[in-house]
Amino acid sequence: MMKTIGFIGVGIMGKPMARNLMKRGFSLRVFARMEAKAADLVAEGAVFCPTIGQCVQGCDAVITMVGFPKDVEEVYFGAGNIFDSAASGTYLIDMTTTSPTLAERIYAEGKKRGFPVLDAPVTGGDTGAINGTLSILAGGDEDDFKACLPLFEAMGTNINYQGKAGSGQHAKMANQIMIAGALSGVCEALAYAKAKGLDLDVFLRSVATGAAGSAQLNAFGGKIVGGDYRPGFYIKHFIKDMTLAKSEAEGEGLHLDMLRQVLANYEALTAEDGANGELGTQGLIKYYQK
Repeated sequence: MMKTIGFIGVGIMGKPMARNLMKRGFSLRVFARMEAKAADLVAEGAVFCPTIGQCVQGCDAVITMVGFPKDVEEVYFGAGNIFDSAASGTYLIDMTTTSPTLAERIYAEGKKRGFPVLDAPVTGGDTGAINGTLSILAGGDEDDFKACLPLFEAMGTNINYQGKAGSGQHAKMANQIMIAGALSGVCEALAYAKAKGLDLDVFLRSVATGAAGSAQLNAFGGKIVGGDYRPGFYIKHFIKDMTLAKSEAEGEGLHLDMLRQVLANYEALTAEDGANGELGTQGLIKYYQK
């Protein structure tokens, strides 16, 4: 039975996920590049470890929730990091949205070294992470997925096995493609409604429960109208996800026009001002306000 979990990456998503694991009674060992970022978790009972190597020692499972594929590669393959330091048999679960190819590589290396490996990216934003209602998209061996269900159930409510290694990441790519279209549609609709002099609050109430309603509209419509660009999910990370999805699609000969256009719009926004990358994804409305 799993008791001790190593958790690497305590940002907007990782921190509440780690907190929910503790609420379910798991003992947590955490690593963050800046110790101060984990201070509140430590106050709540987590043990801070100054290195990844120390964090993963003596753990039943290790969860990684970092930023970019290069960060994932570093925490797994870097000298003295996960593969060098965890005990054989430790479950390794990468919950970062990253390259499916990298997920397959981590799985293959894990097989060589005696580690069960899962790729299990999530969707649901910071609200889902805080409330423990994330959707979790898992790839890897099904027996390993079943063994890790108690961990996933501490963090999410819609938990599904997608298939072999890399499948969790492919499912997340498809999820991000859907979000790109939905959120872009919300921004374009609000830009149009504003240009035509509509009361945007009345407009939002009018369409929210109709055929145009969506999770993206519910999550971000009011924030866009109120000029609230605080991140639940960073633009810079969404650009990373869409770039990965575009590359994977083109590798299959798919040319996804909507995805390419939304990505180009976000890239134009950050090219204009790099600080825009630190905004929440709803900051796309700024593209239409230029």
